[in-house]
Amino acid sequence: MPAVRLVLLILLAAPLARAQAERPGVLSMRERAEVRDAWLQDRLDTLVPALMRRAGVDLWIVSGREYNEDPVLETMLPATWQSARRRTVLVFHDDGERVERMAVARYDVGPFPRAWDPEIQPDQWARVAEIVAERDPQVIAVNRSATFALADGMTDTEVDGLITALPERVRSRIVPADALAVGWLEARTAAELAVYPTVVRLARSILHEGLSEAAITPGVTTTDDLAWWYRDRVRSLGLDAWFHPGVSVQRAEAGERDGDFSSRDATSVIRPGDLVWVDFGIEYLGLHTDTQQMAYVLRPGETAAPRGLVDGLAAANRVQDHLTRAFATGRTGNEILASALAASDADGLDATIYTHPIGFHGHGAGPTIGLWDQQGGVPGRGDYPLYASTAHSIELNAAVAVPEWGGQRVRFMLEEDAVFDGEAVTYLDGRQTALLLIPRTE
Repeated sequence: MPAVRLVLLILLAAPLARAQAERPGVLSMRERAEVRDAWLQDRLDTLVPALMRRAGVDLWIVSGREYNEDPVLETMLPATWQSARRRTVLVFHDDGERVERMAVARYDVGPFPRAWDPEIQPDQWARVAEIVAERDPQVIAVNRSATFALADGMTDTEVDGLITALPERVRSRIVPADALAVGWLEARTAAELAVYPTVVRLARSILHEGLSEAAITPGVTTTDDLAWWYRDRVRSLGLDAWFHPGVSVQRAEAGERDGDFSSRDATSVIRPGDLVWVDFGIEYLGLHTDTQQMAYVLRPGETAAPRGLVDGLAAANRVQDHLTRAFATGRTGNEILASALAASDADGLDATIYTHPIGFHGHGAGPTIGLWDQQGGVPGRGDYPLYASTAHSIELNAAVAVPEWGGQRVRFMLEEDAVFDGEAVTYLDGRQTALLLIPRTE
């Protein structure tokens, strides 16, 4: 059996261990490279032609230099390339029947054969211009965008080099590659989606381990201690965290937490009676996770969280339901946001929604569905439409008055990774519907 098929079978079998509550195994670096290179080949063969034709582009140039890579370029390099080599220029040309791909570089770049011999043409941009002239494309896309940072990876230096080298008659054919770059980054293939639940399950298993006696000693452990515990735990498993974990507490005497998410709470000792919140994410196999969960620290003699906290989490789950029901192919992020907020308001819920795409990046390319400080819509990024086979972090909160805390309003902040298949949203590894308890009562 080919190595890649064997590795994929290992990954696909990992969810079967769920009944035993086992953490999915982590592949070796060589196995990960085999999987990622197989995915890259599949993506290039299947996604790029469809995306170029959807965007009406017949030539796409992706360029970047070592340590200053275009975000799109980074996702097209073979797994053993951890950066570009000098200047790396990738070119796609669609002749209507097939998409030719080539690397204007000193080396083959994985599935991109070398199309430049410096002994024949010493000037790299001049070689790019020759390729363009030979194919005479009508629309030339480059990764420049005022709206999407991830589609704006071609620097002024690279653009100037390209334009200077091109014949004047074709310079006017250059267009921003927003639709191509975002489409490439946001689209998830069948092979990726088969494994993404395992990646999320791995992340959630680490998150849950931290929200337990394994990492928390009430009255001793601080929120900063727990954040650093996550960083060390992730590294011990051979993984990477793509952001420093967020950890905070809400408690009865602390008063209502305001809606300003621009700064984290000061470090605090985690105490019995606290509602603990964690924001946590990893990168594995090139895919990112972004999950927020909440736990209650039991007081002496308690076996369950106060009813008001239980009800508050249920309220946040209802906001999730209103949001995911609003997902529809072709709807913009702003339209989804407005629909979900209206449904939440009609349900008597005080909701704030700030959901984003996820995949190659934690805050990925695609439609932005609200920001915590922009609940009326997000110009530009929120105007982008929703497509099928895309993944999203369903991120939001519901503010609820908790009777046991004297009517204090508490924010129940949740985030779960999910996939939209064109018809419905499915959580990649379920979602939190009950508060975690510390210590556990089972």
